[in-house]
Amino acid sequence: MSTVIAFIIIFGALVFFHEFGHFIFAKRAGILCREFAIGMGPKVFSHKKGETTYTIRLLPIGGFVRMAGEDPEMVEIKPGYRIGLLFNKANQVSKIILNNKDKFPNSRIVEVEYADIEKDLFIKGYPDDDNENLHTFAIHPQAVIVENGVETQIAPIDRQFASKSLGHRFMTIFAGPMMNFVLAFIVFVIIALLQGVPTNEPKLGVITPDGAAKAAGLQKGDIIQSINSSEVTSWSDVVEIIRKNPNETLEFSIVRDEQEKNIKVTPLEKTVEGKKMGIIGVYSPVEKSPIQAITAGAKETYFWTTQIFVMLGKLITGQFSIDALSGPVGIYNSTAEVAKSGIYYLMKWAGILSINLGIMNLLPIPALDGGRLMFFAVEAVRGKPIDRQKEGMVHFIGFALLMLLMLVVTWNDIQRFFLK
Repeated sequence: MSTVIAFIIIFGALVFFHEFGHFIFAKRAGILCREFAIGMGPKVFSHKKGETTYTIRLLPIGGFVRMAGEDPEMVEIKPGYRIGLLFNKANQVSKIILNNKDKFPNSRIVEVEYADIEKDLFIKGYPDDDNENLHTFAIHPQAVIVENGVETQIAPIDRQFASKSLGHRFMTIFAGPMMNFVLAFIVFVIIALLQGVPTNEPKLGVITPDGAAKAAGLQKGDIIQSINSSEVTSWSDVVEIIRKNPNETLEFSIVRDEQEKNIKVTPLEKTVEGKKMGIIGVYSPVEKSPIQAITAGAKETYFWTTQIFVMLGKLITGQFSIDALSGPVGIYNSTAEVAKSGIYYLMKWAGILSINLGIMNLLPIPALDGGRLMFFAVEAVRGKPIDRQKEGMVHFIGFALLMLLMLVVTWNDIQRFFLK
């Protein structure tokens, strides 16, 4: 059960930060955001605040921000429609009732002659109480359309995604992956603040209870001056000498409480990646400093970003097969293994996954954020956007291929973990 909770929290945080990036930059650009969703499929939770409905959906396989103008606006008010109108104090239309008008007895019934709910925001029609004269009714920019009891806010052209400048649209899409890198950086900084940042001083940090250092009498805080009469000036020097001498007795010259001591330690032998090396069961000293933590967070983010790109390169050049990829099942099992090592390892795993999600979304693949950014780049070169129907078809095909890839990867995961 703890693994399930850990997986949901990690996955939820990754998706939330990604979608929050899209959401916050869309709001800054003035785009109407109809829904902010975590998960896919049927709704299990829904709450509307302001213009946006916040939902949690059943299937934990992603999320989305539904922005006005990304898809064609579905509601049309055609000539001949009989609609009900409700007005605000400024005598602007605040609600347009398409059906079940008897539930709104105070509405003014109008037969539509012409309606513009995107550009000039008005309705022309013949009201029942004056059906011989054509009236024009101004529509409030935040008016809602009521159909089958469901309210949908209208989206004037200036609130739609497609109407915004190329820069605003680019940042709205790019902000999703960007926030995944921000999340990873924050996680790595928190780890560094809590654990401390390793320093390169020749000074002993935490001593493991079952190691050779503890058995020999070394203590946390001991400053190492030399090993076997060889001067050491850094932690790297200490590690190098210990690793080169498994099962060999070493004489440590240390300073403890301003007194010099000589202590003999015999490193235990350990095999790592086929190589034998010595270990004595000590950790490097750490420093808990906000500035050091920020620096460490940036370095860790950069390191894992480059590592993931290296692995992508190997996948593209055929050094890795598709069997090396993992889907939700594989990530769940990896999360279960990492969780056994403790909270800090789990936090680090979350940071790595966040970077991975950010990079994957930036790949120029149709249906992903990177694919949309690619179309924006083409638009910048051409000076005009590509036909929306053609772009939509490319994204649809890309989405179908991604779903096929996910099925293949998930089946490989099932075979790997459950059908061995």
